[in-house]
Amino acid sequence: MTSKEQHHYEQLCHEIWEHNRKYYVEHQPTISDEQFDHLLKKLEAIEKAHPEWVTPSSPTQRVMESLTSGFKSVPHRVPMLSLANTYSKEEVADFIKRVEKLLGKSAPAFCAELKMDGIAVSITYEKGHFVRGVTRGDGKKGDDITNNLRTIASLPLRLYGDHVPEFLEARGEVYLPHAVFETLNKAREATDEPLWANPRNAAAGSLKLLDPSEVAKRNLAIAFYGIADESSGKIQSQYEIHQFLKKLGLPVVAEYALCHSLEEIWQFVEKIQKLRPKLSYDIDGVVIKADQLSDQKKMGVAGKNPRWAVAYKFAAEQAVTTIHAITVQVGRTGVLTPVAELDPVFLAGSTIARATLHNAEEVERKDIRVGDTVIIEKGGDVIPKVVEVVLDKRPPHTHSWKMPSKCPSCGAHITKVSGEVAVRCPNTTGCPEQLLRRLIYFAGKEAMDIDNMGEKVVEHLVAKGFVAKPSDIFVLTKEQLYQLDGFKDKSVDNLYQSIQKAKEVTLPRFMMALGIKHVGEGISELIANKAGTIAHLRCMTKEELLEIEGIGEKVATAFVEYFADPEHQAEIDRLLKNGVNPQAVEVKQYKDHPFNGKTFVLTGTLHKYTRQSAAALIKERGGKVTDSVSKKTDYLIAGDEAGSKLKKAQELGIPILNEADFEKAIT
Repeated sequence: MTSKEQHHYEQLCHEIWEHNRKYYVEHQPTISDEQFDHLLKKLEAIEKAHPEWVTPSSPTQRVMESLTSGFKSVPHRVPMLSLANTYSKEEVADFIKRVEKLLGKSAPAFCAELKMDGIAVSITYEKGHFVRGVTRGDGKKGDDITNNLRTIASLPLRLYGDHVPEFLEARGEVYLPHAVFETLNKAREATDEPLWANPRNAAAGSLKLLDPSEVAKRNLAIAFYGIADESSGKIQSQYEIHQFLKKLGLPVVAEYALCHSLEEIWQFVEKIQKLRPKLSYDIDGVVIKADQLSDQKKMGVAGKNPRWAVAYKFAAEQAVTTIHAITVQVGRTGVLTPVAELDPVFLAGSTIARATLHNAEEVERKDIRVGDTVIIEKGGDVIPKVVEVVLDKRPPHTHSWKMPSKCPSCGAHITKVSGEVAVRCPNTTGCPEQLLRRLIYFAGKEAMDIDNMGEKVVEHLVAKGFVAKPSDIFVLTKEQLYQLDGFKDKSVDNLYQSIQKAKEVTLPRFMMALGIKHVGEGISELIANKAGTIAHLRCMTKEELLEIEGIGEKVATAFVEYFADPEHQAEIDRLLKNGVNPQAVEVKQYKDHPFNGKTFVLTGTLHKYTRQSAAALIKERGGKVTDSVSKKTDYLIAGDEAGSKLKKAQELGIPILNEADFEKAIT
């Protein structure tokens, strides 16, 4: 191998692993599946010509997913393989020919089924009861996410029917329905967090949360399509697997078919392509498998791919249009976002006239310019984005786009925090666009939820000079509302009554409406439950906040900084004076509880409580939780598979509580 060839090969390996990391770990892919597969095929071609170059660290030797710290790693009884991809009818025909050649027979049966765009998992049932769930991981071992999977409503915790096997390991896909995805992204937008690019990335991020109570809020779903192992030994075909799993009460992929030729397979593919826009979840293709399990076993595996199956991947729906301007949008926190203003084009069920360009670095990387002809697609079939520039259609005399040095709304010099991609307008109190965006958010569904006060109404109120800050909303008169364009008796009455109704607001919603950085719905509830009243909320210390299970340094710092601002405190005073009444939350008090002043250590797996929730219950009752056992430890709470901590506690004579003892003690 020449040094130049060596460098090219190593660079290609590195590039593929980088894209792998962005896809599976960061959940922010920067290239399409088709582009990724093209890179992988280039690597495979090199390694086919030079097999002596292949090392165990080559991307061709491992399933493209990594393990997550924080979860126990467990081996798969049967490896979880990844599928080779095809993108044309001709490539599917080639697959059929390979199968026929390997089996030595013509026209074998195939099972065609939906390719769910989610996270592959392996689920184990023993004597009909759910006992374990594991991610794909590296194909040989994965993360034990059993507690997180238990939160999925569509996953039965026990099997049903007359023929439940003693042992079953089923393979399935965890996914996020479209409606849930949209709700999650609205919540992330409300807390100034980056939006998920698509439902698959949101599902992946959800499964990797360490607190199952947070996973439960994500409303994940699951569908099954395969069996890795089962004790009855009666199943003979892939087609039977779907029927068998369904009889046991497991949700299966919605569409599957038994096919005997390329044409039958293609009829199924075309049917699914027409059905795809109507589905409530994402699919990205059709999986085609040799139907007979004995045939699958005979064909075996090539590297990390089974020889008996391929995935036919749908191309993302795309459209070609022209950028006639790049504008800059100022968010409520001052973040400046470039937006492509497009010649309107119909794409995936709607007319697209604008597409986010995310940030200046993205514009520079893709070299996007005003006047360019571009290919756009809906990221995850949801968020419009510019995929690439059609360079051979670029008009002459175009110029590279640069982020303005001043805020387009107020003229303030923009700032960039070291380590952040985003640039911001620092004029938080005087920037008209920031103030408008904060008012729109304040009145919106995620915050005060003022009916009949949408974005356009807020814009009209600001333009008329009636509202400049949130507290102004609650002293609006009917006379002022009558001056809004198109407002008559009914619309005035409806909006006025909505404003009065909104004055009685829960403390968590009020906190959300304030727009404190990093504070979303879940965090608001945690803090409100600790504070109890708006008076206490306004003076909470960082130490108090950090005592709350689930509150970290970043949130605590942002919270304290917000309330340290005199203008923020003055605006809260005005809101209260104008009739807003954040309702107090009942704070549980445990006086003289036996846990008060005691030190606990948790070890092993509890069935009814996560480690975090058990610690929170102890702290509510005045106890303290530490990580290591010592002479100062008062109690060890030991769940299943307790290890060295249990042994050390026994040696030191420390009282040990099992889960039942703990449950009795906390009441």
